[in-house]
Amino acid sequence: MRCLLPAPIAALPLLLAAAAAPALAQQALPREVDAALARAKVPREAVTLLVADAEGQRPPRLAWRSQVPVNPASIMKLVTTYAALDLLGPAYTWRTPVYTDGRLIDGTLHGNLYLRGQGDPKLVIERMWLLLRRVQGLGIREIAGDIVLDRSAFETTVESDPAAFDGEPLRPYNASPDALLVNFRSVVMTFSPQPNGQAAQVSYDPPLAGVAMQPAVPLAPGACGDWRAALRPELADPLRIGFAGSLPAACGEKTWAVAYADPRSHALRAVAGLWAQAGGVLRGQVRDGGVPPGLQPAFEFESPPLAEVVRDINKFSNNVMAQQVFLTLGLTQRRRGSFEAARAAVRQWWKERIGTGEGVPTLDNGAGLSREERISAAELGRMLQVAWKSPAMPELLASLPAIGVDGTLRRRQIRSGGSAHLKTGTLRDASGIAGYVDGASGRRWVLVAIANDANAAAARPAFDALVDWAVNDQGL
Repeated sequence: MRCLLPAPIAALPLLLAAAAAPALAQQALPREVDAALARAKVPREAVTLLVADAEGQRPPRLAWRSQVPVNPASIMKLVTTYAALDLLGPAYTWRTPVYTDGRLIDGTLHGNLYLRGQGDPKLVIERMWLLLRRVQGLGIREIAGDIVLDRSAFETTVESDPAAFDGEPLRPYNASPDALLVNFRSVVMTFSPQPNGQAAQVSYDPPLAGVAMQPAVPLAPGACGDWRAALRPELADPLRIGFAGSLPAACGEKTWAVAYADPRSHALRAVAGLWAQAGGVLRGQVRDGGVPPGLQPAFEFESPPLAEVVRDINKFSNNVMAQQVFLTLGLTQRRRGSFEAARAAVRQWWKERIGTGEGVPTLDNGAGLSREERISAAELGRMLQVAWKSPAMPELLASLPAIGVDGTLRRRQIRSGGSAHLKTGTLRDASGIAGYVDGASGRRWVLVAIANDANAAAARPAFDALVDWAVNDQGL
């Protein structure tokens, strides 16, 4: 864990550049950007734009409404992930302790098995399977008692309504965080057409104990099209997953991840299903509970390093993983796995590491899946300048989608060539990009572009035009 450091003297040029920003705030927009906004029918007053030297050695090239706090959507993940890299270090890992009580006799544990969640954001099915194989490596084949899941590290006992944000309760990105988050509380369904051409076999990961899962769906003629709708899924019943429709044969094999209808019981059913699938026997049940005081772990199951987790969060804008990291900051810095503690920890880090010259962001859940979070382009630009000079810069930069290459930017291009690493953000009424752009001159630019408007999604071509403008910096 890294200690907080005061803003270094080397940050003085950032302060001087920031002080120049108000004088530039009313400058004309680049012609291409202005024209793209007009075509999209997005008012100039609905966007905030900043293009500034990553080194912070000169005033910004462009600062349009850069002091106005706006909803950044998923761009707020930049704050969460850089704070985590700076405070915890890129090599930080989460550890999930595993405990046993009772005696082990001839492969039978005459007691309970305990799993204590500590917030691991990447406890996906493959890694949970490995954890249970480690349990079997202790010689345990049968458990006479219970498997107990301790999820007390995070203070999220009240489940949020997964439909409250956007009316899409079955989208995995709407899953709530959990100290023992198994496979993002989702079920991955794979539809594999059989050689007879009559049906597609359906496999489910993870297997959920006590849930009836339809083993196959009929195949139908016609184009693939909206194959999810053609399946006519029946996913609202926690005890049954079924389909009233068919899969168009033209689709071939398809995979679909959905959030489980009863998120609180997902981990219970998944652990029970995986234990049985691994050949284990459980006489008791999988239940929630606490680890008895004084019990020592049999082993600790370690997560991938934070740098890998941050890459998944930013490349693919994973909301629940971002919230897991945000809550971890509360747990490690304030000893409380709550959103309140996480917000306090990040605010303190911001004041001491980034400074208060541009203000402090308004934080909610750290993922940007919020109507409350706010940050200005000047604030975010300053953070990106500080990050550029920090030891964590390589990990942060590598985590950002590379335009035209991967992540959420794989299908977007810079018309004039060049390269950029940018985090995207999209909500119903907010859209934007932020990160670093390589100029043709060899300079590296910080770029922030955010629209808050009912038509915000239409501003994307204007943001692409701004990236092109930032690249074309010859003669500056």
